[in-house]
Amino acid sequence: MLAPNLRRPFILAAIMISSFMIAIEATIVSTAMPQIVASLGNLNLYAWVFSAFLLAQTATTVVFGKLSDLYGRKPIVMIGIAVFLIGSLLCGFATSMPALIGFRLIQGFGAGAVQPVTLTIVGDLYPGHERGKVQGWLASVWGISAVVGPLAGGLIIQHLSWAWIFWINLPIGIAAAAGFLVFLHEKVEHEDRNVDVAGASLFAIAIASLMVALTDIGASASLVVPALGVFVIASGLFVLQERRARDPMVAFGLWAHRPIATANIVGLLSAMAVIGLTTFLPMYVQAVMNRSALVAGFTLTVMVLGWPIAATLAARNFHRFGLRPTLLLGSLLLPLGAIPFLFLRADLSPLLAGFGSMIMGFGMGLLSTAGIVIIQGSVGWAERGSATASNLFSRNLGSTLGATLLGAVLNLSLGQSGRSVASDRIRGLIEHRVSGSGDDSVRLALAHGLHLTFWGVFLIALATLLVSFLVPSVALGGADHE
Repeated sequence: MLAPNLRRPFILAAIMISSFMIAIEATIVSTAMPQIVASLGNLNLYAWVFSAFLLAQTATTVVFGKLSDLYGRKPIVMIGIAVFLIGSLLCGFATSMPALIGFRLIQGFGAGAVQPVTLTIVGDLYPGHERGKVQGWLASVWGISAVVGPLAGGLIIQHLSWAWIFWINLPIGIAAAAGFLVFLHEKVEHEDRNVDVAGASLFAIAIASLMVALTDIGASASLVVPALGVFVIASGLFVLQERRARDPMVAFGLWAHRPIATANIVGLLSAMAVIGLTTFLPMYVQAVMNRSALVAGFTLTVMVLGWPIAATLAARNFHRFGLRPTLLLGSLLLPLGAIPFLFLRADLSPLLAGFGSMIMGFGMGLLSTAGIVIIQGSVGWAERGSATASNLFSRNLGSTLGATLLGAVLNLSLGQSGRSVASDRIRGLIEHRVSGSGDDSVRLALAHGLHLTFWGVFLIALATLLVSFLVPSVALGGADHE
């Protein structure tokens, strides 16, 4: 058996592989979604493919993190990988949008175990003075996935079935699982922790019912009132549960700290804006601008590639410019980057979309890095883990709500201009088989609906900037100035 120090590089490799599997999910699925909805129909459920994954991941991240304290990291991360791969396999066999959404929920449950537990393994293996370097390596995984995801998605769509978008996870996940199985050995010291399953369940019910209400707007609208009723009841019960739970899913006490509350709201709103762009820009580039999936993918690549570059620049210059000014600059770049999408037209170059994506990516890199440092610096060591988790939760929740809310905007617009026609004929738009005025009318209706979602992205980005002015100054040493 290898010594612990000799096993660490192999375990880190397994962590990086599993992180890559989760990180690439967003961009590769976004690139393929126009083809998937063209094949399966139900355009009104488009945003649910993203929201279902994010909902399951958000609701289970804290639960699996605590389960790893009870039963050890290895079994939980192995279960998470297995569940994620089962969901990926089933996604490729989906024959309808509801089935795909159900299988994406399974994927999300797996991601909810993999992401927090692998980060915890890093904390277990590496002392504090080494974690910064390791976190830099893990950040590079997200940068690599930013380039590889859209490229792989575009190539798969052009040469293979869209099912391979999900099936390529299988060899990646198996390689990661093998690394953990062979090299990760741990002595489990059971901690006395309560798992807030009731809180996670009520949270999932509340958000899912809100998603149902938003999705049904513009359709029959028969479920809007009942779903909102369930949302209100489940939300109330969730708050009561979190206030009395021994180890709550959401520690409301942390939100009494002004830096945490305001920075988390900034994180939530910024995540809503970015998920809107990630979800709907590929549809616009392919179906409205008549460009390939590869081109659509690259309009996102510049955003998620600019993110880690800006994050690195921010981290190196905090001492020079300060945390709050960095966050404000990032928040300003979000609405500035969203402006080009308001002027997109079918006859314009996709470079305009790429330029807007790049500016928003730089903005996210600045504000997300400054935000997490502000949050961690506003509390002591004993609360730092919970404070960090609150930021991850806020951003995941923002992504879930953003995809659903902006999807409702698209559904409402298409519902007023023949959504069923758009679903039936979207394949022809994507495959460039423009045959006459019927297809032109569908393209115009889709362009109008997607432009409304871009306006939604801009307004949410503007709200992010306004809220960022409420974030107080926090010194790098951790002392709150206000």
